[in-house]
Amino acid sequence: MSKHNQSSIIKINELKIFKFISLANYTTWRTGGVAEWFAEPKSINEIQILLSWALENKLACTIIGAGSNLLINDNGLKGLTICLRKLLGYKIDENNGLIEASSGENIPSLARKAAKSGLSGLEWAVGIPGTIGGASVMNAGAQGGSISELLESVKVIPLYGGNSFNITNKDLIYSYRNSRLQEEKLLVLSARFQLEPGNDVKKLLQVTNSNLSKRTSTQPYQLPSCGSVFRNPGPHKAGKLIEEAGLKGFCIGGAEVSTVHANFIVNKGHASSEDINDVIKYVQKKILERYGIKLHPEVKKLGFNSRI
Repeated sequence: MSKHNQSSIIKINELKIFKFISLANYTTWRTGGVAEWFAEPKSINEIQILLSWALENKLACTIIGAGSNLLINDNGLKGLTICLRKLLGYKIDENNGLIEASSGENIPSLARKAAKSGLSGLEWAVGIPGTIGGASVMNAGAQGGSISELLESVKVIPLYGGNSFNITNKDLIYSYRNSRLQEEKLLVLSARFQLEPGNDVKKLLQVTNSNLSKRTSTQPYQLPSCGSVFRNPGPHKAGKLIEEAGLKGFCIGGAEVSTVHANFIVNKGHASSEDINDVIKYVQKKILERYGIKLHPEVKKLGFNSRI
């Protein structure tokens, strides 16, 4: 896709749709090309307007959240990219432990709010730099916990026409870092969680803070990354395999296997998505040669012709 010096804007009522917006500003790796069209809806109504507009103009739709688990091609994305990080709102019922949260809600923020309400279950999530929508799609997890253990249902809307509907946990077909939402053309509007009510707030906050301290002290938060790059090939840990293979500090361009945690690839300031992709493929190659184990990325790849 060719880059243009100036972006243009289409307005539908108060909703703005931008042309040729850099997506590097919308990923935690700080890489990626431009979106042909880009919008940040703040309501379900605005989402419906965007989906109708894309359908009328025969544009493909790509959905992103906090951009914390994405590798976007340097050539950018065709069609309409919808960023849901401004789709906010939540309800917490302290008595029965139910939480309903919109897709763009920040997971660490919601985890703290749950703890302050005496609700147990999300303490592990305080260090995950993502949104509720993305976490529901990817079955995000850490510290032995995962979204699928708490989620009751999600509210979704088809990308290419149709009304919103709910999908229960059972029908989401959750597995390790996977769900049916990764394969189907659906946009997550909100999610409903069942937590355990009536817990000691002070103790919950202590556990939450401890989990965060553990993550920040063992992971490279000073440089742009996507979090863990590879799924753990049980019973092995991806980071341990990569470290034992002597790949810590391995670089291509501005992309480096972190010297702090080997399952992180960091942007040292001038990395391209191609650099990161090349490091991923090199690590996969070396681990396969050394251990006979194929590492599968957690990261979602957008705008590439083939999967990592």
